[in-house]
Amino acid sequence: QVQLVESGGGLVQAGDSLRLSCAASGRTFSTYSMGWFRQAPGKEREFVGAISSSGGRTYFADSVKGRFTISRANAKNTVFLQMNTLKPEDTAVYYCAADGTGGAYRYRIYEYDYWGQGTQVTVSA
Repeated sequence: QVQLVESGGGLVQAGDSLRLSCAASGRTFSTYSMGWFRQAPGKEREFVGAISSSGGRTYFADSVKGRFTISRANAKNTVFLQMNTLKPEDTAVYYCAADGTGGAYRYRIYEYDYWGQGTQVTVSA
């Protein structure tokens, strides 16, 4: 069982940066692929990006490619989502998720076994 807790959300202006953190419990964090998703009001949850268990590979949705990066510190059981050049359309609740199989390029919701409670990111124009 893995518990995930996101932090770092807040209210920022367009063009600003924000870094989200996701702290995981458990001893096998380094074997999990990790993903970030977001859900805007009235919309379905969507894939943002993912990172392999080792941290060697990252994948992003086209909408955030070039602006967002993902990294992880396995020794601290933490994964980060660095968001730069934020836009109002990035406003959403952001969730981190863990894939227990450690598979590559997990971008579907059902491929993730564990989810955090989410953190709100609001970008004003």
